[in-house]
Amino acid sequence: MSSHRLLPSFSFLRSNGHISPGSPHPLGATWDGRGTNFALFSANATKVELCLFDRDGRRETQRITVPERTDDVWHVYLSHVTPGQLYGYRVHGPYAPEAGHRFNPNKLLIDPYSKRLGGQFSWNDAHFGYRTGAKQADLSFDKRDNSRYMYKSVVVETAHSWAHSRRPGIPWEDTIIYEAHTKGLSQTRGDISEGMRGTFRGLSEPNMIRHLRRLGVTAVELLPIHAFLDDRYLVDRKLHNYWGYNTLSFFAPEARYARSDVIDDFRGTVAALHDAGIEVILDVVYNHTCEGNQLGPTLCYRGIDNASYYWLMPDQPRYYDDFTGTGNSLKVAHPRVLQMVMDSLRFWVETFHVDGFRFDLASTLGREPAFNRNAPFFAAIQQDPVLANVKMIAEPWDIGLGGYQVGGFPTGWSEWNDVYRKTARRFWRGEGNLIGDIAHAMTGSAAQFQHDGRGPRSSINHVTVHDGFTLADLYAYEHKHNEANGEDNRDGSDDNVSTNCGAEGETDDADILAKRRRLRANQLATLFLAQGVPLLLAGDEVGNSQGGNNNAYAQDNEIGWVDWSKAGTEDDMSDLVGRLTQMRQRFPQLKPHRWLEGKKEDGTYDVKWLTPSGVEMTEQDWSFPDGRFVAYVLAAAREGDEPLFIMLNGADEPVDITFPEWAAVGRWQCVLDTSNGHPNAPASKPGDQWSAQARTVLAFAGLA
Repeated sequence: MSSHRLLPSFSFLRSNGHISPGSPHPLGATWDGRGTNFALFSANATKVELCLFDRDGRRETQRITVPERTDDVWHVYLSHVTPGQLYGYRVHGPYAPEAGHRFNPNKLLIDPYSKRLGGQFSWNDAHFGYRTGAKQADLSFDKRDNSRYMYKSVVVETAHSWAHSRRPGIPWEDTIIYEAHTKGLSQTRGDISEGMRGTFRGLSEPNMIRHLRRLGVTAVELLPIHAFLDDRYLVDRKLHNYWGYNTLSFFAPEARYARSDVIDDFRGTVAALHDAGIEVILDVVYNHTCEGNQLGPTLCYRGIDNASYYWLMPDQPRYYDDFTGTGNSLKVAHPRVLQMVMDSLRFWVETFHVDGFRFDLASTLGREPAFNRNAPFFAAIQQDPVLANVKMIAEPWDIGLGGYQVGGFPTGWSEWNDVYRKTARRFWRGEGNLIGDIAHAMTGSAAQFQHDGRGPRSSINHVTVHDGFTLADLYAYEHKHNEANGEDNRDGSDDNVSTNCGAEGETDDADILAKRRRLRANQLATLFLAQGVPLLLAGDEVGNSQGGNNNAYAQDNEIGWVDWSKAGTEDDMSDLVGRLTQMRQRFPQLKPHRWLEGKKEDGTYDVKWLTPSGVEMTEQDWSFPDGRFVAYVLAAAREGDEPLFIMLNGADEPVDITFPEWAAVGRWQCVLDTSNGHPNAPASKPGDQWSAQARTVLAFAGLA
């Protein structure tokens, strides 16, 4: 006799007033102060059972057949269930993989709307809906109960008074993003108390906030903090899914980053960052889940309604239409899946007061199955009042046909701009014939984004992010070194557009080290002088290295954590970053609302491109063979402000420049020189000359 037959029966509970039909809205488990309403969407299920567990999640205490179904939502109200209750579902229906259905009531499933996960998870063959190792593979059927190895959903009370806490409300044009991993950012910082390192609370420790403010950061963009799983193959290698792009629940914060109560910890962290004037942006993964392909486990969505939640191959629904490279793609085009995504976004904004989202592989969210910039997801975002003032950032590609969509997202969105990244990397690696490309990148990438009323802030400029080389490694390695990932160095990109400056990896050669520091400084200066929104990878300011690993997704260790040991040394460029962010405040023309025109109808210029001799470039100058020098003046944004003269010398030799004539400018004062050749140089008059050192960024303010 199975244990659940000894539990209180449905009729007993109902006759004693514990059970009533409840409501199909809202989805998930909702505590109303007297009892809890449970609602679960499944269009193809034939029966749904709600399973309640003891405090430890080890013993099932009640199993209740959900009595009501309204518009494909199964619902029940339990008056005896309060916050803290652990629960899960068993969903009945056809097990017919060839028809796209994978119901298996032997598998305990978490609620897609879980706000917190309880109990423990451990990998076991019982998590799979089929018999692992069977000749029929996923066409076989597994009868084992996985509940003892499975997470349980937890009923929670999320009401909270934010008292006088206010969102920073940073305008897009003033935004400076710092991409960081919750654990990796603080794990090795000695000036953060040991118990806080690697946690949500570590993000808001006074010394961490002091560092962010020193940099001038206005927003921290956190790698995924939605509850996620470590892949089984990584656990077998004694590794972890460090980055977290393997979502299990779109509503529950990841408990591994909490010191105590995960909801309170993250909410308190957001409040502390807001008090410091710093916004919080979440990297979110709504394009796929951790359930993988047809041979993956049955943990939630697959067992609740596989055919509704996932894109399946039209002619072979046994298999998944994989646009993401992870085995599956979430079918956001389905109304109920879209509802879940929207409910999740609103939950993070309303419950935690987050300020924005960066959408991983965002092209998948607009698929029908081809990408459509007018897809229901984008329409829903545009009209939603809760999300109206929230920052939306797309990683504008996936691996499916037509998935590369840089510049293809709707008005109101900003996008990671890999056109900027590749151009900046090529230019400072020393490649020629790029003066037109780097000029385009420095002025907002209009070719990609100047349409449909979009502005320069549509471009999120970045040189490095979590995947790929760090800035230090970009100039220390020409080849990836990913052996620690256990994939024989086959993983990660081979197209790094990097240079080792003469030695692969660590070296004591002073000239090589100086060249590496110069190139790092040049990239930082270029990033912050470029129009658009700059994104800085955490640790790049202090020379953080991953030893040449350009795919540290599994390295929850010293490889993946930010190394702060070079802070305070000549490799520490925090002060440079701080000066650059201050320059963006001093010179508003670096963060314009509108696109540049060049020469305007009244004969004035908002940008003027110059030859080294200080005269305006001609078409022939733009076509200069092997050109590696770009110079231009950005006009003052407002009357009384200062024009800014910028030069990028990517050549291996100095270039003599002549200061240009400019209305109301009597002298040009050096405000930036990455060669440090003229730190306190006197102001120069128009017509004077200056030697721009090899591989250098220079900037001059125009003074009366």
